[in-house]
Amino acid sequence: MKSHNILAEIPAKLDQEIFELLAGNGTVTIERIISKGQKSPESGWYDQEKNEWVLVLKGRAMLSFEDQVSVHLNEGDFINIPAHKKHKVVWTDPDSATIWLAVHY
Repeated sequence: MKSHNILAEIPAKLDQEIFELLAGNGTVTIERIISKGQKSPESGWYDQEKNEWVLVLKGRAMLSFEDQVSVHLNEGDFINIPAHKKHKVVWTDPDSATIWLAVHY
């Protein structure tokens, strides 16, 4: 067994978001997401089958929900997004990496 550091191995250049599966089974998945200025496409929404608990470990981001609610997330902030709650990422810090921990359950 080997331990890993979730804040390590962050690429200097991030042309696109990185999604890394850290652990999971048929019911729960845990992933690391790395963003640097990326956001969701202008059209469409994430409409996920599972609940998603998201924690910003490093950086800053803003989520927007179909019901017009926006949520700013700073380091240490987390949010639980119920299944089928339509949302998107409208902003991530363009100057430094935003590192997310996402648990889909």
